[in-house]
Amino acid sequence: MDFKEAKNKFVQTWGALGSQWGINKTMAQIHALLMVSNEPVSMEDIMEELQISRGNASMNLRGLMDWGIVYKEFKAGERKEFFTAEKDLDELAVKISRERSKREIKPTLKILKEVSTIEASDLAEEKHFVDQTSKLYDFVLKADNMLDKMTEFNDNWLGKLFMKMMK
Repeated sequence: MDFKEAKNKFVQTWGALGSQWGINKTMAQIHALLMVSNEPVSMEDIMEELQISRGNASMNLRGLMDWGIVYKEFKAGERKEFFTAEKDLDELAVKISRERSKREIKPTLKILKEVSTIEASDLAEEKHFVDQTSKLYDFVLKADNMLDKMTEFNDNWLGKLFMKMMK
């Protein structure tokens, strides 16, 4: 397999995985392309490489920048905008974890808390509902707290030193 074929296979596979992670295929493909590019890439080059429209590229680049995993870069003398992805995989994991927590886990916790605190009558079905949703709330809250601790750990100098030693 040559470089171009390998790069295309990686971008396509990353794109397919993206939909399982809660982002669309094109957004994941753009991220993959930027992640493996050794130089910042222009929007025009992204459009050409992935065969997508300017609007599609623009919308998905904006989304990736909102996640904090893609950055705009300026080149002196160039009118085009260039983009690059976060290259530090530890930092990438932290940013994705925080964003997914904010977008998925926190809203789910809010709903679980709301539904688990209803006034249950003496009906077994209602008691079971409150009991199960309370347990689920507690579990998701613990998982979210653990995720927060892991990302905080990675942010402090001692945590970073420990992670480097483990590599």
